Amino acid sequence: MAGHSKWANIQHRKGRQDAKRSKLFSKLSKEITVAAKMGTPDPEMNPRLRLAVQNAKAQSMPKDNIERAIKKAESGEGDNYEEIRYEGRGPEGVGVIVEALTDNRNRTASEVRSTFTKNGGSLGETGSVSFGFDRMGLIQYPVDITSEDGMMEAAIEAGAEDVESSEDGHAVYCALEDLNDVSTALEARFGEPETVTPTWRPQITVPISDEKAETMMKLYEALDDLDDVQNVYTNFEMSDEVMAKLAS
Repeated sequence: MAGHSKWANIQHRKGRQDAKRSKLFSKLSKEITVAAKMGTPDPEMNPRLRLAVQNAKAQSMPKDNIERAIKKAESGEGDNYEEIRYEGRGPEGVGVIVEALTDNRNRTASEVRSTFTKNGGSLGETGSVSFGFDRMGLIQYPVDITSEDGMMEAAIEAGAEDVESSEDGHAVYCALEDLNDVSTALEARFGEPETVTPTWRPQITVPISDEKAETMMKLYEALDDLDDVQNVYTNFEMSDEVMAKLAS
């Protein structure tokens, strides 16, 4: 599990430094609009919206952008967005889950299928991959916020189920229905987290050869770059040496 978690943390930090900020803000805005549309536009009364706003703030999204995304929901924008999950396989049988928000199901399906095919993967049926993952809540903090033991103790007290700590940060996992309560308890102790979000956590990881690691990452990044795609999850594991090379 640690290999995939480490790569996810590297991607998280790398994404905050590169030139993809406008695309990231677009995805965050879409999630805020959909969350506000599905419930009340008040984050305090809408857990999904609260999480979306919290993640936007963690990515340094301006307050004006957040408020504008909420107002779009109030004005009727976002009515046609549909949440769709795609599942497929990457090189050497790696499982891939793709979450999308789209106003055109056919367009998105075509783009996702084409991206899998062009990057050494194949799109499968819904349920063909997700059975090997657990739907959980994820809260992430930087490594210097506390020690590994300190985070484990706080997470257990907050009601979390597991913690993965490494040089890249602390990843706290909890039952999805407990995400709001656990994140609130941790925030009271450590301040605002970097990430608070539902996630797909692999039950086991799939080792991938060094030769196919780059192909797998190209598939991951190509899927993540699609305008309609919100999140991409995988269950691969690669060597630290290759991971360091790809992250550089």
